[in-house]
Amino acid sequence: MYLYVCFFFLKKKKKKKRSAHIIHHLVRSKHRQISLHKDSQVGETSLECYNCGIRNIFLLGFVPATSESIVVLLCREQCLRIPNLKEMEWDADAWQPLIRDRQLLDWIVKIPSPEEVLKARSVTAEQMMKLEELWKKNSKAKLEDLQAPINVEEEVKVVRIMYKDAQDFQSVYLPLIMLEADYDKKMKESQAQDGISLRWDYNLSKKRVIHFALPRGRMDIELRIVPGDELRMVYPGDMVRKRWEATGVVSHIDDLNSEITLLLREHSLVDAPTDVTTGYRMEFVWKSTSFDRMQKAMKTLIVDEYSVTAYLYHLLMGHEVVPQRIECGNILFCYYYSFFFFLYVLIYLFLNLSQIAAVRHCLQQPLSLIQGPPGTGKTVTSATIVYHLAKQGQGQVLVAAPSNIAVDHLTMTIHLTGLKVVRVCAKSREAVNSPVDFLSLHNLVIQVAELENSELWKWHQLKMKMGELSEKDSKTYRRLIEQTEIKLLQSADVICCTCVGAGDRRLRDFRFKQVLIDESTQATEPECLIPIVRGAKQVVLVGDHCQLGPVIMCKKAANAGLQRSLFERLILINIRPIRLQVQYRMHPCLSVFSSNSFYEGSLQNGVTKEDRTCEALKEFWPNPEMPMFFYCSVGREEFASSGTSYLNRVEAQNVEKMVTKVLKAGLKPSQIGIITPYEGQRQYIVNYMLRNGTLKSSMYEMIEVASVDAFQGREKDYIILSCVRSNNHQGIGFLNDPRRLNVALTRAKFGIVIIGNPSVLSRQILWHNLLNHFKQNGLLVEGTLENLKQSMMALSRPRKYYSKSLQLMRVMPRTYGAPIPGQAIDLTSHGVQGYGNRNEFSGMYYGGAGAAAVPLAYNTLATNSGGNAPQSQLGTLSESGASLHSYTASMASGGIRPPG
Repeated sequence: MYLYVCFFFLKKKKKKKRSAHIIHHLVRSKHRQISLHKDSQVGETSLECYNCGIRNIFLLGFVPATSESIVVLLCREQCLRIPNLKEMEWDADAWQPLIRDRQLLDWIVKIPSPEEVLKARSVTAEQMMKLEELWKKNSKAKLEDLQAPINVEEEVKVVRIMYKDAQDFQSVYLPLIMLEADYDKKMKESQAQDGISLRWDYNLSKKRVIHFALPRGRMDIELRIVPGDELRMVYPGDMVRKRWEATGVVSHIDDLNSEITLLLREHSLVDAPTDVTTGYRMEFVWKSTSFDRMQKAMKTLIVDEYSVTAYLYHLLMGHEVVPQRIECGNILFCYYYSFFFFLYVLIYLFLNLSQIAAVRHCLQQPLSLIQGPPGTGKTVTSATIVYHLAKQGQGQVLVAAPSNIAVDHLTMTIHLTGLKVVRVCAKSREAVNSPVDFLSLHNLVIQVAELENSELWKWHQLKMKMGELSEKDSKTYRRLIEQTEIKLLQSADVICCTCVGAGDRRLRDFRFKQVLIDESTQATEPECLIPIVRGAKQVVLVGDHCQLGPVIMCKKAANAGLQRSLFERLILINIRPIRLQVQYRMHPCLSVFSSNSFYEGSLQNGVTKEDRTCEALKEFWPNPEMPMFFYCSVGREEFASSGTSYLNRVEAQNVEKMVTKVLKAGLKPSQIGIITPYEGQRQYIVNYMLRNGTLKSSMYEMIEVASVDAFQGREKDYIILSCVRSNNHQGIGFLNDPRRLNVALTRAKFGIVIIGNPSVLSRQILWHNLLNHFKQNGLLVEGTLENLKQSMMALSRPRKYYSKSLQLMRVMPRTYGAPIPGQAIDLTSHGVQGYGNRNEFSGMYYGGAGAAAVPLAYNTLATNSGGNAPQSQLGTLSESGASLHSYTASMASGGIRPPG
């Protein structure tokens, strides 16, 4: 068999459990077209759709013709739905993909005989992976090249939990950041798209925009476009027009028809070919801003001895230090600071005991960790902490988070406390709509200018009228904007931005003694450093290491530890977080499994089943007292068009049936969320509901279908989870991640339905436990939605969770000290102290390996504010932040921070 583009010739090898080398190569090289060898059963021919001619092997399948002994190749996306298919006597329902269990069907590429296998050269899957990496650099590489010695310069250091100093820290993380930056750049450059058709338009602000959609079948490849991305549109020119290119910012994406709106920069509009709508090329504009700021933050930590206090410096390096406490006066929650905040607390917040303990602890400690399980009020607790920090008179409080969504959400909550909040967003995102636009710096500048009728307002009106200012006038305009920005920032109580945004030049002259980072477990360590090194003396990290962590695209960097957050590492060095323990989101029965599996059963319910019961759907559930069930579906998985994602057509059909039924029962589309771990399935579900749903299309359009990652930090009344994976030997991929499962299970408020293949999913121990949980409650069901009955499907025996090579490694209990559920930790190398048989974790008592963790009454915590050390042993850190104290630093010379 020949592969287009690379022209490699590959033969099928008999494999029982692994992907065939042919498919492995197609996926890794992103090739999608094949041609059969002349010695094959059908001769030398290209595989393509009979109707439209598409050659993407991942889209092709066959249907048998009922009157003849032949098969017809048709693509899944369009031609499987043509109306005259039945007239041709082709059975569309019998369509099957050409790839099954990651192998081409035997009648396309036959399995070699035993004699041929003996003559062939054996190539392992590991060798194929290494060879694929070599082919990216050298297309003529051979197996023999795998034996070449490894270049020492290509090796990277693995992250540790302790570092000698900031230079040692930088020596480990700088190469990892460079790896991720190089990978990100190459990926963006490889995602250029030709043959783009577009239409020209104006937005509501009378600015020039263009609308375009990517070619069919390209949206589910590793191409990810989000609002705020900067793109370049190029017209190559023709006989009449010269070459033209323009850059712009993505301001909107219509998920329904995958249409992208690009707001063009004004200087790009000169000689724009507005009468031409076809033949354009789209390119990503790669920017190194985030990576540059991470590097700068690490350098600042080395050279600037005032970037953080000495105490925080040694903690960040993993050194042992004498615990300190901040004396901040009376912190008995003086809500009289603001009458509006007092009302807000009474009506909306009303902190529970665990939240009060977390606030008290954070106000008294230089470094605090708050673990917020799903629905436990992390945002409310964070806003309360920020309020009290701001009232201490230490200057502006810097609030950061890895994502813009998290920053916007926290910004709004802090604003409701009555504090003066300014949201600083990147210049590239100023055109993107946000719920906190009225608090954004770029909007506040114009509002203040208009209110004061200042010189800036006159220049702004002139710019809006003329469209563009001269170079001299532009300098004056920018100078006036900068002056107003500084005034607004100086008058603010709280400044909110992303972690990367904390390195913005507009904040370069500001020092922030108090820093809070929300969703810190989703940020890498260097990313967290950016806001911290702005002069921090008091840092609060909020997150949950039992939910999803940072997204790292480069596998080499991820495997070296770049995907581990600062929050997790601090736990490993025995800095104990305070856990919020009352959840206000889920129906009590929905929180049971997550609480027992990830949080030692410590979660309490702040809502009752009466609060989370919908009368209209009582007949929908097998047991109305427990609004959840697992629906058994045995449809097989298929490759999506990219070859890197999956879909399951039978599960998509079941999703549509359930959505239609609950909509008919009276639910609003906005109450329903559909979650799936695969982009291919997400797109297929969206298209299938619009195409086959019996209700109005507008009803299905308003239903959000998204990935597990996109739903983190959010909630819906009802969730339908499509698991997708259903195969004989290939495993369950993304679903293996316990943190991803935890997020998926905890998004619903009123009820959840999981659709999947129990016999496949139960091979993994955590899924096996979940399925047993449903089965024991009579909620593992099958049949029609009108007549659900308990399924008798046998669960598979779960495979060993750890391989034999890990027998010497112990699994830490899933208490506060465990980085993630089920992660194997070598305690001797990590140096975690106090393991077992003591009051090891704040708010918990742990009795050693195998024992249960029992929550302590929070009034016992009040005397010790989290219990880092007995009160008499705590040092004192004055409000002004004394520069140096006595430390016991295990790896730092002299026990104090070395000078810059």
